[in-house]
Amino acid sequence: MEKKTHFVRREFLPREVSSISLALLLMAVLLLNVLLYLYLNKFYNSLGHTETDPSLCPFGHFKLGSVKNCSPWLSCEAINREVRKLKCVGEGAVKKVFLSEWKENKVVLSQLTNLELKEDFLHGLKMLKALQSKHVVRLLGYCEQQFTILTEYHPLGSLRGLNETLHIPKYKSMNTWHHRLMLAIDYVSVIHYLHSSPLGTLVMCDSNDLDKVLSQYLLTSDFHILVNDLDALPLVNRSAGRLVKCGHRELQGEFVAPEQHWPYGDVPFEDDLMPPYDEKTDIWKIPDVSNFLLGHVEGSDIVRLHLFDIHAACKKKDPAERPSAREVLDTYRKVLTLLIREAAMPGTREML
Repeated sequence: MEKKTHFVRREFLPREVSSISLALLLMAVLLLNVLLYLYLNKFYNSLGHTETDPSLCPFGHFKLGSVKNCSPWLSCEAINREVRKLKCVGEGAVKKVFLSEWKENKVVLSQLTNLELKEDFLHGLKMLKALQSKHVVRLLGYCEQQFTILTEYHPLGSLRGLNETLHIPKYKSMNTWHHRLMLAIDYVSVIHYLHSSPLGTLVMCDSNDLDKVLSQYLLTSDFHILVNDLDALPLVNRSAGRLVKCGHRELQGEFVAPEQHWPYGDVPFEDDLMPPYDEKTDIWKIPDVSNFLLGHVEGSDIVRLHLFDIHAACKKKDPAERPSAREVLDTYRKVLTLLIREAAMPGTREML
C-alpha cells in the first residue's frame, strides 16, 4: 500500500501543480485584460472618444488655467483694456501672432495683416466659434471690427517642433512608440471631427505639404493635439452637389492627393476648369503625417507594419476607395490595443 501511495503521488503531483499554474496564469491574464480595458477606456475618453469635453463652458464662454468659473468671451473693449502684447511669435499670409498676457495668464493674440484676406480671417473666426471642442484650440475672445482673435496659449507650439520637444530632458520619457501612436490617434481624431462636424463635412485645405499641415496643429503640455488654424476649411455637401477646391492655384507634389493635381496634362492651368473634390484628400495625407508623428524610435517600425494595410488603403488613387476617417481611427485604436496587450503579456500565447 505504501509503495502504491508513493507511486500515485509521484504520478499526479506534477499534473496538479501544472493545473494550479495554468489557473494562476489565466487569472493573471484576466486581471491584465481588466486593467488594459480600464486604461484604454480612460485613454479614449481623454482623446475625445466623446466629442464634447465636460470641462468646456457653455457656448460663448471659457475657462482658463485653474479658474473654476466660466467667463464670457472677451469683447473688443475688454481685449483693448485687459490684454497686453508681449512679443510677436509668428506671422503668416493672413495674420500676425503675438504672445500676450491677460490677468497674469499667457494668451495668444492674432491680428489680420492683409485686409485683402479679411474674408479668410473672418471665416477662420466663424469656424473657431462654431467648432469649440476637445479637438480645437480654446477661443477666449475676439473683435471683428479690429480683426483680432484671442486664444489659449500652448508653450510647446506647433507640431513642427515635435522632435525638438522630445529631445528636451523633461519630455524624453514621452519619446516612445506608445506616446507617438497616441499623437497619431489624436491627429486622426481631429480629421474625423472635422469630417463629421456640427457644420457638416469640412476639408482641411491649408495642407499642401507636410510642414504646412504640422503648422496648423498645436502640441499641448499634456501631449495632445489641437487644430489651431481654421482659415481654410470649406464645406462638402454631396446632397447639394457641392464639392471643394483648395485655393485657386495649381497644386503639385506627391503630398497632395491625385485628384488635386491638374488633370489635363500640358494644357495651361485654369482654375475654372479644375475639377472639385471632397474630404478624401485629407485621408490621402494621413499616412505621411502619421509617419512623421511615429518618428524613428524603438517599436515604431512594428507600429508601421500593423498600419500598413490601412495606410495603403488611404493611398488609393480613386478617392471613393479610400477609407473614411472613422475607419482609419478605429484601425489605429485597434492597433494600439493589440500592441499594448502584447507588451503587457509577452509570450502569453505560447505559454497557453
